[in-house]
Amino acid sequence: MKEAILYRIGELSKLANISPRTIDYYTSIGLILPTMRSDNKYRLYNVETLHRLERIESLKKDKHTLDEIKEILAQWESITSQKNLSLKLSELEQQLSVLQREVKQLEPVLDQLKPKQAKHLYTRLLPQTAACIEALMLLMNKSSLM
Repeated sequence: MKEAILYRIGELSKLANISPRTIDYYTSIGLILPTMRSDNKYRLYNVETLHRLERIESLKKDKHTLDEIKEILAQWESITSQKNLSLKLSELEQQLSVLQREVKQLEPVLDQLKPKQAKHLYTRLLPQTAACIEALMLLMNKSSLM
């Protein structure tokens, strides 16, 4: 059986690109939890904590408060006791947030397209890509370009 990789706060901080003080704070409010303590009483965190920190930072970029983030993460975890499914759902949520931000960045350009230009743009896209853009626009309560 392969041994799990554990990180001290400084190592986790560098990997997650956030300050050690932030990790301490997140631990103190229960957003993240150490996996165990070393013989020297250092808090040790696993790779799942690194993924959780990435989700937290992504949700912060979407302007969620730490209380909201804690609630969102709790909801993701309560969906199932199976960590893989919970992790996959949270990854999908994170990807959706990234896509929504990217579509918002494209909105000014898309809004300026004339109908003929928009149709030409869509015919050059793969059908799956066009469908994803349409779905994102609907999720963001925007009307269709087509």
